[in-house]
Amino acid sequence: MRQRISVNLAKRVKNLPPYLFAAIDIMKQEAVNKGIDLIDLSIGDPDMPTPKHIVRRMKKAVENPRHHRYPSYEGMPAFRQAVADWYKRRFRVKLDPKTEVLSLIGSKEGIGHMPLAFINPGDVVLVPSPGYPVYPVATLFAGGESHIMPLVEKNNYLPDFGAIPKNILKKSKLMFINYPNNPTSAVASLSFYKDVIDFASKNNILVCHDAAYSEIYYDNKKPPSFLQLPGARDVGIEFHSLSKTCNMTGWRIGFAVGNAAAVAGLGKIKTNIDSGIFQAVQEAGIEALNTDDSVLKKIRDTYQERRDVLYSGLTKIGLEARKPSATFYLWVRVPGEFTSSAFVGHLLNNAGVLGTPGNGFGAPGEGYIRFALTAPVKRIKEAVERIGKII
Repeated sequence: MRQRISVNLAKRVKNLPPYLFAAIDIMKQEAVNKGIDLIDLSIGDPDMPTPKHIVRRMKKAVENPRHHRYPSYEGMPAFRQAVADWYKRRFRVKLDPKTEVLSLIGSKEGIGHMPLAFINPGDVVLVPSPGYPVYPVATLFAGGESHIMPLVEKNNYLPDFGAIPKNILKKSKLMFINYPNNPTSAVASLSFYKDVIDFASKNNILVCHDAAYSEIYYDNKKPPSFLQLPGARDVGIEFHSLSKTCNMTGWRIGFAVGNAAAVAGLGKIKTNIDSGIFQAVQEAGIEALNTDDSVLKKIRDTYQERRDVLYSGLTKIGLEARKPSATFYLWVRVPGEFTSSAFVGHLLNNAGVLGTPGNGFGAPGEGYIRFALTAPVKRIKEAVERIGKII
């Protein structure tokens, strides 16, 4: 009689921490099952639809039988050219679309595969914390070791390169940075990027800049690109996504640009693991990259109104927060008697408001909660009113 085999997870999977947003989804569903009128300000998933002109381009492209076959691994030449053209318009950065642009199935995919291309077991990856959970997880999958660079308020949530021990630097091969920053909303200046370039060049470290939120900014304060500075392309690449810029989280399209050798290395991983992006989605991506700024401004203006309502409301009821100039997040200090997780539970169970615990982004995030501006103003006002009654 045949017996069922014993299915044993690999060590790399057994050692994984629970994925933060999967755990939040469980909390959300449990609240809904209890009949709670939930105001969800947790996950950064835009509640506004993709602009109509992008959807129209997709509908037309889907009907083209040429797009029903395997796409190219690197991305359609027309899509990569559109990325290069956008970079030139937006940042005045000239890219070679053939060698310095790579399409991604969302920037998360590219970030997740980056250590597989460049990290050997025992190599160190410099990881900002609090930060996007994929950075350390991708490092773990590659057999590397994460060295945490704490992002703290007194340093404006910028890493202190001088605090990294010399023995760590000798083993460091790759570094993630992310500005505008998730979850803190901090924005970096060109002078910071100059320091990054000097640091990376001196220590032979490949820089991976996650710039997914560069187009969600307020008061016309446009965040710069890491690649705007001389020498940036010598030391790193930049990841972008259309998810936040054009409300396209479900479409899964992004791109990596910059150092040609780094782009090629990431491309080698992708050719062996995936088969590229559906070309109809790339056609929609071209349309998105050519979107008139008046359309994008409406999106930013919506978030700015929500930011102002949530920031003023939370500060009036006694919570401490910085007013962000970019991203659609507020990074809020929790009251002293709570941990981050306990405060999230308190808000969920007693106010029906869901945020994300700061420690879920790494230990330095303890003492904070992140709220996403992904609900209408009316619901944000209601959330503030509910919170005010229980703190």
